Amino acid sequence: MGYTFMIKGEVREMAKKGKSKKKPRAKGKKEVNLRELLKLRESVDDKRPEFVKQESWRYKRLNESWRKPKGIDSKMRLSVEGWPKIVKVGYRGPKITRGLHPSGYKDILVHNMDELKGLNPKTDAARLASGLGAKKRAELIEKAKEMGIKILNPRGVKKVKEAEA
Repeated sequence: MGYTFMIKGEVREMAKKGKSKKKPRAKGKKEVNLRELLKLRESVDDKRPEFVKQESWRYKRLNESWRKPKGIDSKMRLSVEGWPKIVKVGYRGPKITRGLHPSGYKDILVHNMDELKGLNPKTDAARLASGLGAKKRAELIEKAKEMGIKILNPRGVKKVKEAEA
């Protein structure tokens, strides 16, 4: 980058004239299709490499959980061909779909009726806690059907119905 030297008077004149001639534009809001973005997220997930700690494949004592390579001669840090890829912002999925279940609903853990009542049937889906017993699970599933809330893990209901009969 080249440097320009100016006299104090020239700097003041530039400040008076205004720095940029561009007019600010209002950004138009685009209509977002959630299904398309979920498909895009899925395709990005397929292309995303598995990020591993540097040389974790070489030494048993190193686990594979990601750590950023920081050595001065690190081939991984320098992105040398043939070495594993490092985490970069370009591998992220669409911002709107982050944290969503593949069905497009927000995944919310539910332990009791009060938590179930606080959900919005249009945007939220319930995931029943693993510590729930079969009887409470059956009650929650029944209530969710009445409210129109989707249950992401509705297992263990048949056992309760068989025991009652």
